[in-house]
Amino acid sequence: MIYQWVQQLITQAVAAQLIKQEDVIYARNQVLSLLRLAEFKEEKAERENDDEISDLLEKIVEYACTHKIIEDLFDEKEIFSSQLMNCLIARPSFINQIFYENYQQNPEFATDYFYKLSKNSHYIQMKRIRNNIEYKVETKYGELDITINVSKPEKDPRSIELERMADKSDYPKCLLCIENEGYAGRIGHPARSNHRMIRVDLLGENWYLQFSPYVYYHEHCILLSEKHTDMKMSAATFLRLLTFVEKFPHYFVGSNADLPIVGGSILSHEHYQGGHYEFAMTKADSDWTFEMAGFQDVDCSIVKWPMAVIRLRSEQIGSLVEAGSHIFLKWQNYSDESLEIISRTGETPHNTITPIARKNGDFFELDMVLRNNRTNDDHPLGIFHPHADVHHIKKENIGLIEVMGLAVLPARLKEELEEVEKYILDEAHRVADYHLAWAEELKVRYRVTANETTVESFVRAEVGKKFLKGLEDAAVFKRNAEGQEGFQRFIGACSSMNVVEV
Repeated sequence: MIYQWVQQLITQAVAAQLIKQEDVIYARNQVLSLLRLAEFKEEKAERENDDEISDLLEKIVEYACTHKIIEDLFDEKEIFSSQLMNCLIARPSFINQIFYENYQQNPEFATDYFYKLSKNSHYIQMKRIRNNIEYKVETKYGELDITINVSKPEKDPRSIELERMADKSDYPKCLLCIENEGYAGRIGHPARSNHRMIRVDLLGENWYLQFSPYVYYHEHCILLSEKHTDMKMSAATFLRLLTFVEKFPHYFVGSNADLPIVGGSILSHEHYQGGHYEFAMTKADSDWTFEMAGFQDVDCSIVKWPMAVIRLRSEQIGSLVEAGSHIFLKWQNYSDESLEIISRTGETPHNTITPIARKNGDFFELDMVLRNNRTNDDHPLGIFHPHADVHHIKKENIGLIEVMGLAVLPARLKEELEEVEKYILDEAHRVADYHLAWAEELKVRYRVTANETTVESFVRAEVGKKFLKGLEDAAVFKRNAEGQEGFQRFIGACSSMNVVEV
């Protein structure tokens, strides 16, 4: 069957416009070489081919394991699969050429092309992503997105042991570096032979656009600096974000905060995330508005959202950068001990922001989510971080994606929530200890209305409430009287300051 699978893979690659008909023999020979096959035998298919590229890759990789071409290890199979697809996609220069030819017609055509390519080339793992559990939960702030991330398969014990024993290497320096483009991978470092990036000029600097291999929303992209330098929030950050949405007005783009606890998972490489998706926070109404002296062409408001969000709007990018820098500088040095907000301990800063930029009609918008990463004895993981009562659902950082209203929850919840459902229905169960109190609370609440048909929706809605509670915990200014008075004090301090030159 191997010859049939190879031919079917080539046929699907042509259909997906990864290669042209003129490339068929060349591409097939490249695949045969990887499989250590010295010839190709034409074989009539036993049935009509309806396998996707991902299905065919699995079959061919399994053949490679069976015939000892590679070892039956997770990392080796990922590397081989990526190398197979690299035979079927163009080099970065050609992909960039096509991207910018499309861009000349419409920026949306360009990103559509690259997104389709990234999926068809198996860089975005759509078959695995479809295993994620995704749903929405209605709240007073709009519909929050919930994702239980089961798309990334678990490694087998032998792979984990080999990774532990492998020689350490600093090439590429991290998972984001441009040196990942076309990198075969190794034990402990993901396969990237089929990885491609788009070159983007931002203010005379080289940046690179790629899609996340495990997209959490439509066209979930990553924009990364050519330089492997630490994340750092500054006026230049705001200008880059707004310049990017000027180039790609159908996308939003934002940055994780630049401090631990409130920052993202990779703080060692300057990067942003964006995409073609409208989050609940984007659609949220204004709670109240304010004015800042010296910024007459900037509309300022507080967003009705569980976290503390300032929204700035203007037709002029420069005005937004100046206004955003003005607020950021004030926040970096702002303390309100009555609300546990302390700007620094010695030389260690605690205040920063999570910024998000977008184009909305003729206006540019800059959202500034105020963050603080202090800890104390009661909250060792963070005062403004999901508190202990939600850790059984969400213990990880509230990063850029979560800030905007999309929960990325751990894979363990898929099975654990099923056990909670059984508990509610008085069935035999194996509820984890850390869920027991919550499960009992739900059992009392839904004792009358829960049945096999409704229990899943009840539990999912309650998970959404836990995520919302985590967002509220992360707010530096809570949505109560004391918190909102504190927010107004901060805005008053911003409004009375002199204009900061950028």
